[in-house]
Amino acid sequence: MTQCISQCRDLDMSKLLRSEEMTLVQIFLSQEASYNCVRELGELGAIQFSDLNEEVNAFSRNYVSEIRRTEEMERRLRFFAGEIERENLPIPADYNVPAAPNQKDLIDLEATLEQLEGETRQINANQEALLRNFYELKELKHVLNSASQFFQEGAAIQEEERTSQQPKYDEETGNVPRHLSFLCGVINRAKIPVFERVLWRASRGKALLRHMEIAEVLKDPATEEEIPKSTFIVYFQGEQLKMRVKKICEGLGATTYPCKEDWEERRQTESEVDKRLEELSSILLETKNHRFRMLNTVVSSINSWIIQVRKVKAIYYTMNKFKKTETGLLHAEGWCPKNALADIDRALKKGAAAAGSGVPPILNTVTTRRTPPTHHRVNKLTKGYQAIIDAYSVATYQEINPAIFTIITFPFLFGIMFGDIGHGFIMFLAGLYLVVKEAHFGKRIKSYEEIFTMMFHGRYIIMMNGLFAMWAGFLYNDIFSLSINIFGSAWTPDYDALTNGSVINKEGMYGLDPQDPNQYSGNPYPFGIDPFWNFSENKLTFINSYKMKMAVILGLVQMTFGLVLSLYNYRFKGKTLDIYCTFIPQMIFMQCLIGYLVFMIFYKWFAISAASPEQPSLLICLINMFLQFGAEIEFGSNLYPYQRYVQSALVVLAVICVPWMLGLKPLIEHCYPRISQASYAPIPQSYEQFDNEGEGGASEGDAEGEEEPHSMMDIMVHQGIETIEFTLGCISNTASYLRLWALSLAHAELSEVLWTMVMQAGLSMDINPYVNPIAIVITFAFWATLTIAILLVMEGLSAFLHALRLHWVEFQNKFYQGEGHKFSPFSFQRVLDGDDEEV
Repeated sequence: MTQCISQCRDLDMSKLLRSEEMTLVQIFLSQEASYNCVRELGELGAIQFSDLNEEVNAFSRNYVSEIRRTEEMERRLRFFAGEIERENLPIPADYNVPAAPNQKDLIDLEATLEQLEGETRQINANQEALLRNFYELKELKHVLNSASQFFQEGAAIQEEERTSQQPKYDEETGNVPRHLSFLCGVINRAKIPVFERVLWRASRGKALLRHMEIAEVLKDPATEEEIPKSTFIVYFQGEQLKMRVKKICEGLGATTYPCKEDWEERRQTESEVDKRLEELSSILLETKNHRFRMLNTVVSSINSWIIQVRKVKAIYYTMNKFKKTETGLLHAEGWCPKNALADIDRALKKGAAAAGSGVPPILNTVTTRRTPPTHHRVNKLTKGYQAIIDAYSVATYQEINPAIFTIITFPFLFGIMFGDIGHGFIMFLAGLYLVVKEAHFGKRIKSYEEIFTMMFHGRYIIMMNGLFAMWAGFLYNDIFSLSINIFGSAWTPDYDALTNGSVINKEGMYGLDPQDPNQYSGNPYPFGIDPFWNFSENKLTFINSYKMKMAVILGLVQMTFGLVLSLYNYRFKGKTLDIYCTFIPQMIFMQCLIGYLVFMIFYKWFAISAASPEQPSLLICLINMFLQFGAEIEFGSNLYPYQRYVQSALVVLAVICVPWMLGLKPLIEHCYPRISQASYAPIPQSYEQFDNEGEGGASEGDAEGEEEPHSMMDIMVHQGIETIEFTLGCISNTASYLRLWALSLAHAELSEVLWTMVMQAGLSMDINPYVNPIAIVITFAFWATLTIAILLVMEGLSAFLHALRLHWVEFQNKFYQGEGHKFSPFSFQRVLDGDDEEV
């Protein structure tokens, strides 16, 4: 946080108020130095390259083969990442970001990745073959173990059909009479029902299936996926039926194994299988250890390799935007901030020196009438607020940036709607924790869920919102719907009147007279609302009136400030006509209506007391100002002397402003075309450029920045829309600021309901001395959960969205055009963060 504050001090306020002054540059590079120069420019991140090969197919550009090589390297790195994930090896989150490799190191990296991939795939193939052999032997062992039970069942089957001369089953040798043939094997347990049905239909009921589940879970050698299996034996007669059974086994993926009828032969086979399993286990262990050691070497370097390959790919993508000249040089063109020209020149010279090129790079600035991109310098604090403005639209080049004011006004309006000391403190602590731990979370940000990532990027907004919510909570004297008496209440009730003997009558209603010095001291509460209002029956009426008027006052202040900012935009762009035909009538119109309402609010606060005989309604005064124009003001509605004449004059001024805004500017522009051209002329990048625009040297495509001439009808329609929007918006926008009162009221009432219905009910329970503490703990946990879920998360999100609406619509439409396009420089940092969509 200290670093962020120091960054704020270093920033020039003029740079925050408007976007950076941009210039168009041309760069000429030799082909041998182009890679190194672009690499240095990528580390600098100060120039946005234009695509000079838009007419060329993407597959016909100069560096397609190099991009394919980097994509092949990315494929290999994805393969390594998959193998590492299969082994559950932890990839270190803390790593240093390496520089982009030079072309020689890139060749070595490519060879290293190719060699490691070949070795890893060979190890995987060997391991898969060994595992397949291992699991086949396991299955054979289970078949041999199940054979005795199968053969006993087979003997029982034959026992039913045997004749008197047929031999019985020999229990000692385990031999089966040879009247039936059989086939043993292993099949996926899920396929047993299908296997039974197919066998029954294919053999017409002449084949008998017996199966037994394998307790040990076997795995697929290729995917390491666990597959439950069962051993089976099929009894049948005849060679033709034997061929059918084999085809059915092959079709269902069953594996058949040879199994001798003689018990001694089966035991000998089983001992051989055990020996081979022991040998394969040791070989598999050595293979896994070798694979583990190889992947461990990859784990330590994979993050660096991924970053290097992505940087190289970004370099070649950028070089594909360059055009090759007849002399063999590469011609590049792009936008950059004027104050970065020296840094770009140094980066180009450094890259050429590293490549050992004998042709120095050439950097030229170009005069153009094209509209430059908009670039605002940001730091950790201003980045979130700038994102809020850019989400609406990107500022027009060199117009006033609302983000610098949003840093204060956004959390201020949020706090007005969310005002509560306790809730604001919790939100402030959450934001402060993310700010303090930003280095820790920043290194692992890609591993977190999207919702946490969004909160982390808005950590300063959360912290500021909580801070201003605490301030508004002190203003409302509200902490979890309770009041705190810091300075002492100005009200002193008559406790004798409140009590019946020694017991307070809670059902009684008692009025307090502000004119009685024994009950009211006459000194208002130093800051915020007097805590005694929390006990009054007309608390809601008083606080509603207070917050409603405060919302109107804040709305007028912010909208007036937006109009003042429009004046600065007109002066900066040299639009004198707009000052006299747009700004001045708009300001007069707004102050005659909304400004007069705010004047009446303050006048009533200061001049009208509880002892005054007249208590005029401000809303009625404002309505009668139009409906009873020039009429005598009724008794009870008069605020001050000569109110009738003042209101009539304000109405006349407001009415005059409508045709002033609507027709004066189109009329002047029609009669004086030069004024019209000056009003719509693009902004020169500097006075020198303005003087040199007629001397040639302009870049290609300069016509993009020139506007078509406007007809009289176009100007009239445009001005009519602007006039209607502003005049109607004066009323609707002011009414929209009443959301400050509405959300503040909703938040306070929800907080009070939660406290009364949950926490207060739990504290008032009296079961027994042993259960009461447990009940209070459970009640507090329930109340805290609802407070966080409803009042902090849901109400906080609602207040955030409404504050967003007030800035985007009510504030910014007074001065903000938002018709620019964002400056997107070629930067390795943007590539690694995923902000560059081209790479």
